[in-house]
Amino acid sequence: MLMTGSEILLECLRREGVEVIFGYPGGQILPTFDKIYDMEMRFILTRHEQAAAHAADGYARATGKTGVCLSTSGPGATNLVTGIANAFMDSIPMVAISGQVKTTLIGNDAFQEADVTGITRPITKHNYLVKDVKDLAQTVREAFYIASTGRPGPVLIDFPSDVQNARTEFVWPEKVSLRSYKPTMFGHPGQIKKAVRMICSAERPVIYAGGGVILSNASDELRQLAETIKAPVTMTLMGLGAFPITHPFCLGMLGMHGTAYANHAIMESDLIIAVGARFDDRVTGKLDAFAPHARIIHIDIDPSSISKNVGVDIPIVGDVKNVLGQLLEEFKKTPDTAEWLKAVEALKKKFPLKYTDKAKLSPQYILQQIDEATGGNAIICTEVGQHQMWSAQWFKFSHPRSFLTSGGLGTMGFGFPASMGAKVGCPDKTVFNIAGDGSIQMNIQELATCVCNKIPVKVAILNNGFLGMVRQWQELFYKHRYSHTTLYNPDFVKLAESYGAAGLRVTRKEDVRPAIDKAIKTDNVVFMDFHIEPEENVFPMVPAGEALNRMIEGLA
Repeated sequence: MLMTGSEILLECLRREGVEVIFGYPGGQILPTFDKIYDMEMRFILTRHEQAAAHAADGYARATGKTGVCLSTSGPGATNLVTGIANAFMDSIPMVAISGQVKTTLIGNDAFQEADVTGITRPITKHNYLVKDVKDLAQTVREAFYIASTGRPGPVLIDFPSDVQNARTEFVWPEKVSLRSYKPTMFGHPGQIKKAVRMICSAERPVIYAGGGVILSNASDELRQLAETIKAPVTMTLMGLGAFPITHPFCLGMLGMHGTAYANHAIMESDLIIAVGARFDDRVTGKLDAFAPHARIIHIDIDPSSISKNVGVDIPIVGDVKNVLGQLLEEFKKTPDTAEWLKAVEALKKKFPLKYTDKAKLSPQYILQQIDEATGGNAIICTEVGQHQMWSAQWFKFSHPRSFLTSGGLGTMGFGFPASMGAKVGCPDKTVFNIAGDGSIQMNIQELATCVCNKIPVKVAILNNGFLGMVRQWQELFYKHRYSHTTLYNPDFVKLAESYGAAGLRVTRKEDVRPAIDKAIKTDNVVFMDFHIEPEENVFPMVPAGEALNRMIEGLA
């Protein structure tokens, strides 16, 4: 039986187990949307293509499955770019499908044509321009395989309209074998033995865990390693949730806005066991001053990430879950870290996270109340800015895939559509998006998507009337010259209500918890507009280019 390209695409998605597509129609993807009309698979019409990409991203982060987004050609495809770049930086499995003009018109500056494969080449793990319908099934199969294996990432399929209409016999490729793509899944046995010997000889080891632990579903193995060698664990922003914050060995987040005790512990350590992390600049601070006494073991599935920023002593390439399992099997003895754990506990007491509990609304207090109200079991998404760092500091994340945030790209506007994707993927979970009054306006149109599709996410807007993080830098490093960071905001409550959502305004401390409880019980998307102190700051803070132990301390 002959099938059109559009029919083949949708059949391939069905066989890949795709449950939902996020997207937006347009002229050059109409043949596919005509087939979507009759399809059983769920399609969610977002109000902007960027939001479709972020929603697919949030769905993937929350579920561990590959997210899918769909757009038309030209501006529709270029609107996906920020979301694709965001997924690429954070290693999120996603397949983005863009319509394209007819193959006979490609390169002729046709209406709504853009060289999307060229544009996205630096920000995708791989991309395809399908010119022959006979190649389509194989292409889709490869795209999902590449997106979800090795170091995950987004793959783009550019899909010309004439290929969508062309017919061929459908043949499903049962297996995918790419000669040039063979991710290493297990660590080299010799490197494993060397790592175990180095760990056993350490006196002040620290485990430094990143998002790769979560992507590999290796949280249990990480905990077993920490408890076996009795080493404290610190996490990157992307790694939060990989190790329980409440565990006595946990140091929380390290880096620019990490806990002071995590940063001091790293600087005093004699061994860093880096697991699924990439030593980015927000973690290391001044590179030549980073962890001056430490040898480094680096475990990562991506060989290009090892020694990219910081030279390592023992590299181990492999899937984090597998490598940690190999390490655990190899230990015959463990290091004596009793004195080190005492020293780390002293650091925790000397440099606790703290803030002034004012009569007015403190953002830290609001986040603590959300954490308590949800019992630590909600999925927390964030936009980007001060609220993102406060969330990383004050939520007690204990489970993987419970904190969804834009790490590498730092994308304002990520959180709201990502929370939609997370809620669609995990309908039984309470999903909160923590937002700033600047970031929320980047994709605020998705209120319509939430209301129309009955996606009852809860949005807590920490409203300070500023682009808060930029204002903080202007205060600390630019002599309070607030150049274009003061905002004129809408009435967020009325705006939410105009879309058919619920809105709550909170200006008093005593009203915080009742508003949160009401939002959780409301079967609708809810905007909570919390009016916080305008010039509240995120501390501690490592100034750009400084060593990790040269933090700006102080009460917010």
